[in-house]
Amino acid sequence: MGINQSSSARRNYDPEAIAKYYRYRPWLGIWRTITVIWYFGGFIIGLLWDRWRHPEIEHTPQRATQLREIITRLGPTYIKVGQALSTRPDLIRKDFLEELIKLQDRLPPFNNQQALAIIKRELERDIDELFSEISPKPIAAASLAQVYHARLRSGEEVAVKVQRPNLLPILSLDLYLMRWAASWMAPWLPLNLGHDLTLIVDEFGIKLFEEIDYLNEGRNAEKFGANFAEDPSVKIPSIYWRYTSTCVLTLEWINGYKLNDTESIKAAGLDTDSLITVGVTSGLRQLLEFGFFHADPHPGNLFAMPDGRMAYIDFGMMDQLDELTKETLVDSVVHLINKDYVELAADFVKLGFLTPDTDIRPIIPALETVFGDIIGQKVGDFNFKTITDKFSELMYDYPFRVPAKFALIIRSLVTEEGLALSLNPDFKIVEVAYPYVAKRLLNGESPALRRRLIEVLFKDGKFQWQRLENMISIARSDRQFDIFPTAQLGLQFLLSEEGAFFRRQLLLALIEDDRLHTDEVRSLWKLIQPDLKPGRLFSAALGALTEFSTERAAAILPSVVPITAFSETK
Repeated sequence: MGINQSSSARRNYDPEAIAKYYRYRPWLGIWRTITVIWYFGGFIIGLLWDRWRHPEIEHTPQRATQLREIITRLGPTYIKVGQALSTRPDLIRKDFLEELIKLQDRLPPFNNQQALAIIKRELERDIDELFSEISPKPIAAASLAQVYHARLRSGEEVAVKVQRPNLLPILSLDLYLMRWAASWMAPWLPLNLGHDLTLIVDEFGIKLFEEIDYLNEGRNAEKFGANFAEDPSVKIPSIYWRYTSTCVLTLEWINGYKLNDTESIKAAGLDTDSLITVGVTSGLRQLLEFGFFHADPHPGNLFAMPDGRMAYIDFGMMDQLDELTKETLVDSVVHLINKDYVELAADFVKLGFLTPDTDIRPIIPALETVFGDIIGQKVGDFNFKTITDKFSELMYDYPFRVPAKFALIIRSLVTEEGLALSLNPDFKIVEVAYPYVAKRLLNGESPALRRRLIEVLFKDGKFQWQRLENMISIARSDRQFDIFPTAQLGLQFLLSEEGAFFRRQLLLALIEDDRLHTDEVRSLWKLIQPDLKPGRLFSAALGALTEFSTERAAAILPSVVPITAFSETK
């Protein structure tokens, strides 16, 4: 396979074809390997030298600048790694973090005339025919492209994204060497940490190759926008297809502030906590509702708009989860809440973190030890990093592995949490995630979610009154949550054929242990009463009853009568 940059070149990542190509050109791989070792070897020696000469100095800005310059010189593949690290203020030292942040959109641009020539070649028209005006220089330069601010002849304000030249051979060689290094290192890593290491490189390679196909990115943007069409807090720019090709992407101009530009965001009077809520909730919706998620949410790709909305840009690195994976993820949250570690271990098998032939019995006590401590903490003391740190400890002692697809999910989650921490260092992701999950379970939009709600509310055949109260309290901590539609949906579900099992169980719960649970009902009513005014409650009941037939009423009455008779005898 000839590796070239033309629009007609194959853009599908094929590790075998790439390996075959470089196998007959070993001098390319050898020279690149020497270059990488030379740069990083010199950097490590410099760090050790600094520590020996000045052990009392904690911050070395000159070394941070050196690292950023090394990553920049090594090119787009390494810049992608640096961008991911730049979103983790809890992991990266401040002096290094400040330099790595510059990798997001302050990279050296390539030749301006070369970029304009690419636009002319790709769109097959002169620049003056395409735009009434275009910025004389790029307004941002990223790892794979640079962006110009322009105005179409028809008047629309747009961003024009132009791909860096010769990306295909650069990425192919780096991925080939990374894959070779992964296969060589895997057997030397502790236990199973090297498992699927080459598959993780391949997953990264697939996404990078997709990212340099701007027609694919445009389709991703439109699909992502359709998912959030009903969400007024999220903005997705429109794509101008007449001005888009494989190497040039023209999209709606977004006015806003990068999410790590805290000073500008606060100066604009925007509420950082509200932005965090929008960011985390939209991230959870991508994973648990749509299954189509943004896998590269660094600050250069997320903007706070003056009206409080959050805008996503750059849809090159996306991934799709199937329905079973989405449902299993929700299951794992439910089982974690319920402290059902047997089922949680089974979820890890379904998700691919454990092989099907793994004996999960010795793993269950370990899960209980690790996650039991976390769930036992106050909600505000719990965050995603806590889970990843504890889980990484398990990987040393038990045969856990990270499936290639979940490497991107984990990267996306830790990046989003890192962004939130840059806006609010005291932020805890669970303070947003818990209300979202509770709200989704209470609303029960699908049969699968309603089944999971029943799993949460019943344990060992007994109704968990306290758990329902806790869930409602948690859901109400989300200021946008309204108990009224939930009550209406709940009533409709109770009166439906699908709700027959839950209806029977609930009626039995009311007389559990040979007594009427009036105290629990009273406590629950006291919790939700402020949101359920008589008029709204009547409307909810009326709405639920509109589809309620006489035949269905007759079907329910036999189960109600014994309860009524019992209450009269009491």
